[in-house]
Amino acid sequence: MQKVSKLLWLSVALALMLVLGLGCQTAPKSAAKAQADPSWMFHDIVDVKFVQQYVKMPKPADVLIVDSRPTKGKFNKGYIPTAINIPGSKFAKMTDKLPKEKNTLLIFYCQGPT
Repeated sequence: MQKVSKLLWLSVALALMLVLGLGCQTAPKSAAKAQADPSWMFHDIVDVKFVQQYVKMPKPADVLIVDSRPTKGKFNKGYIPTAINIPGSKFAKMTDKLPKEKNTLLIFYCQGPT
């Protein structure tokens, strides 16, 4: 009986080590890189000089500047002239504000990574 008990405990311990060893594997390097570097999600990241050419009155018909910051906390305190506000947290509910023309240049800006 004692031999069976020791064998059972040894089997359980071995199975536990195997499960823990396999369960703690790291993600592939490509997946880890994609999580660490979100720039792959954007078509282009542009600078102020690029955006300035589109900030003019009257607003260019083929360009839409979208401020994705929260309305009350950030947008109402100041925004790029001609920009519309679509907060990131409400984007799915406000897509009707986006242009129907698919060739329109969309420029999104926010307060940066948080």
